[in-house]
Amino acid sequence: MSEKKELSFEDKIRELEKIVTELESGEVNLDDAIDKYTKAMKLAKECSDKLTKVSDKVNKIMLENGKLEDFSVEEEK
Repeated sequence: MSEKKELSFEDKIRELEKIVTELESGEVNLDDAIDKYTKAMKLAKECSDKLTKVSDKVNKIMLENGKLEDFSVEEEK
């Protein structure tokens, strides 16, 4: 059996855009629209979760001793 490959973030965004275009066309019957909407919401959540994880990683800096620390910028007064 082949395993279903996880889509990349970019592939998920493309799929989401495709679904939105299809739904906006008004040419999708109600049952298909509900299925597409459900899939779109799942993709949107997965993308949002990924962005949150990446954002958290970006907001950390690696100190010389290898310890991760929250990144903050001190404003001059």
